[in-house]
Amino acid sequence: MIDHSIINWLLDGDVAIQYQVYRDLLHSDKRRLQDRIAREGWGARFLSFRHDDGHWGGGFYVHKWISTHYTLLDLKNLSIAPRQKDIRSTIQKIAREQKGSDGGINPSRGSTKSDVCVCGMFLNYASYFGADEDGLRSVVDFILSQHMADGGFNCRSNYTGATHSSLHTTLSVIEGIREYACNGYTYRLADLKKAEEASRQFILLHRLFRSHRTGEIINKNFLMLSHPSRWKYDILRALEYFYFSGVKYDERMADALNVLVKKQRSDLKWPLQAKHSGRTHFDMERTGEASRWNTLRAMRVLEHFGVR
Repeated sequence: MIDHSIINWLLDGDVAIQYQVYRDLLHSDKRRLQDRIAREGWGARFLSFRHDDGHWGGGFYVHKWISTHYTLLDLKNLSIAPRQKDIRSTIQKIAREQKGSDGGINPSRGSTKSDVCVCGMFLNYASYFGADEDGLRSVVDFILSQHMADGGFNCRSNYTGATHSSLHTTLSVIEGIREYACNGYTYRLADLKKAEEASRQFILLHRLFRSHRTGEIINKNFLMLSHPSRWKYDILRALEYFYFSGVKYDERMADALNVLVKKQRSDLKWPLQAKHSGRTHFDMERTGEASRWNTLRAMRVLEHFGVR
C-alpha cells in the first residue's frame, strides 16, 4: 500500500517528479504536467544553459557533466516532452558531426575508435527525441559489432581488448536499445533485442552486483544510491531498467532488492547517497538528504516487483 504522506511529499517537488509520480505510482495520465517540464523547474533550467549553436557546456562531450551529451541524457531522464524541435536539431547535428570512421559516436579527439558506452547513451536520448533512423543505423551497426561473447558490452573491448563485459557499459547500451525499440525504430531490431536479452542475463548472472565466480560484491559503489547516474552503474539504475522493460521478478534480483529495502529511512524516504564528481549546471538535490528522485525510483521498482 502506498503511503499518501510520501506521495504528497513527492508531489511537492519539481514538476518532473510530479509527472512521473502520477504516471508510475498513481497510474494517471498527466500530459499537461509533462508539457510544463520545459517551461519551469529543472527542465527549464537545463534548457536555459543551451548556447546559440545548439550545444551545452563546451560542446558535445566537454565538460562532464555540463556537456551536450550529459545534458540531453538529463533532459530525457526528466521525461521532458520529446516534441522538442531544437533538441532534435542538435541530435541530428551530433549524428552528422560526431561519427567515427567505425560508424559509432566518437567524442575523442585523440582516437579513431568510438566508445560503445557513449553510443548506448546516445541511442537512448536520440531515440527518445525522435532522431531520424538513417542517422542511427551506423550507430546500431557499431553497437552490435561490440557485443561480447559473455553477453554484455565493455567500452574497452575495442581499445584494449577487454574480454569480460562491464556492468557500466552493458546497462548504458541496453537502456539505449530499450528506448530504440519503444519508439518504433526497426533497423536491425531483432539483432538488438537478441543482444539485449543476452545482456540482461549477464546482469542477472551477477545478481546485479556480485562476482559470478565468488559471489563477492564487485564494487561497493554499485550499492550507493546516486542520481543522476551519468554512465555509472548502480543497483537502483539496473532495477529501473528491468522495471521500464516490463521484466518480471527473477530470483537473481533478490539480493539487490533486499539492499534497496534496507536503505529506506525511518521516515519512509530514500536518501541521495552519492554524487559523481564533475561540473554540473546545478544540483537537483543534496547528498545525504532525503531524495525525491530516489524515493520515487525505489517505490516504482518495489511496487513492480511486488516487494512490500
